[in-house]
Amino acid sequence: MRTKFITIIIFLLLGFDDPYKSSREKMVNLQIRARGVKNEFVLDAMRKVPRHLYVPKSRISEAYNDGPLPIGYGQTISQPFIVAYMTEVIEPEKCKKVLEIGTGSGYQAAVLAEIVDSVFTIEIITELYKEGKERLEKLGYKNIKVKNADGYFGWKEHSPFDAIVVTAAAEFVPPPLIEQLKEGGKMVIPVGSPFYTQNLVLIEKKDGKIYSRNLIPVRFVPFVRGK
Repeated sequence: MRTKFITIIIFLLLGFDDPYKSSREKMVNLQIRARGVKNEFVLDAMRKVPRHLYVPKSRISEAYNDGPLPIGYGQTISQPFIVAYMTEVIEPEKCKKVLEIGTGSGYQAAVLAEIVDSVFTIEIITELYKEGKERLEKLGYKNIKVKNADGYFGWKEHSPFDAIVVTAAAEFVPPPLIEQLKEGGKMVIPVGSPFYTQNLVLIEKKDGKIYSRNLIPVRFVPFVRGK
């Protein structure tokens, strides 16, 4: 797997044809654009990031399918549409600083990093933290910082954040994350029971007040807390 991984990276860096390029284009057109995602920065990022490098070796053939995939330790890489949708909802721009809770394989962080100025991502599962950090470094992302910690508390020393993306289902919105959201900022988070359908919620901070609204029903893995 390591040899194949390195070979693919070399091909990408040297500008050779990417054998998965057409699969990504099809994914964007049929799974994402067709469902209403219109932000061109988001669509371009989804075309660019090689999703097959963020899934287990045994799942590479399914990397561009329309659904989530297991990545080990009870976690998943989200459905491509959900990744794109959550990214579009926070209205990403080059100048923005984004906090992600739940690094997982690093895919969502990579998509964000293709658009925004900097990404700070937290993963509580040590094994996934190590794998995700190594993967993102090998792929050359200089604007992503990865931390092994309980995402409930956010990353205070780098706050406030222009946007926060939470990729695990919480039964309520963690107060520290609201505190670390910048005035005028947006947070997207799945809220509800981890074993049932949740609501993807958009949180906005305006004039010191917090506003929220439900977007779409989703199914995410549970928000893992520290002991």
